[in-house]
Amino acid sequence: MSILRRSRFLNRLSIIAVMTSSAILAGCFGDDESWRGKDISGLMPELAFELTDTSGDTLTADDTAGEIRMVFFGFTSCPDVCPATLQKLSRAVKDMPGELQEDTRIVFVSVDPKRDTPERIASYVDFFSDRAIGLTGEEKALRELSKRYRTTFGYDDPDEEGNYNVSHSGAVYVFDREGDARLLFRPDLSIEDIRADLVALAEESGI
Repeated sequence: MSILRRSRFLNRLSIIAVMTSSAILAGCFGDDESWRGKDISGLMPELAFELTDTSGDTLTADDTAGEIRMVFFGFTSCPDVCPATLQKLSRAVKDMPGELQEDTRIVFVSVDPKRDTPERIASYVDFFSDRAIGLTGEEKALRELSKRYRTTFGYDDPDEEGNYNVSHSGAVYVFDREGDARLLFRPDLSIEDIRADLVALAEESGI
């Protein structure tokens, strides 16, 4: 085989290889959703809880069925992570189309039941969004719930005035209308990324 014919043959092989690789990649990734948050579908159990709401009544996950729910563990005395996260989530929901806002819920779970009364939690979540609800419960129930979603929380030693900090995760767990775990929002995710994922999820499972 001459050098010229050999060169043409190798070029054709290169073209075929590129076309084949492109076809394989298209088959693998062409139909996947492009989520901004971490996809946790099938990695965590469905949404389930039985806690106390801001009216002092018992609320379960079934009471919010049919909505996209973002669950966040925190406490009202939190100096930074909690207010920053709730503000980001509320902005993302507010930027959604109006009809989808009504299908989206922020669920703030206080892991500081000693200080966070239903009244205090109500004032806290209402400040951020009318699409937010606040919940709490006995420490045992809160620990069982946090363990269910592979997270934890702890209490620092109180100072001379009895004040203490609560360590907790900054992650937000997102559940679809059926209560299936779908996404994990990390603290560094932007408002626009959160909004985009919420819209896609709401439209995907729209009623």
